[in-house]
Amino acid sequence: MATSRLPPATLTLKQFMRRQQVLLLYRRILQAIREVPHDSDRKYLKDWAREEFKRNKSATQEDTIRMMITQGNMQLKELEKTLALAKS
Repeated sequence: MATSRLPPATLTLKQFMRRQQVLLLYRRILQAIREVPHDSDRKYLKDWAREEFKRNKSATQEDTIRMMITQGNMQLKELEKTLALAKS
């Protein structure tokens, strides 16, 4: 009987792709937060983002993860719009 040479905690391709989406979203949020002009607001947003991702890191349901990525992208767009308005 052939056994898999992969360790038991190996991600499937789908899980790996979702993980990459989450990491990209996290980096994009942090990059947008760097544009916030006030230090106190920047710190608040950075702490908020970090807590949200930590709080949800144990999620395993595919639909739940997809929904959270969608919500995160909407929040990122909203932040980017707000920052663009603040600059103009």
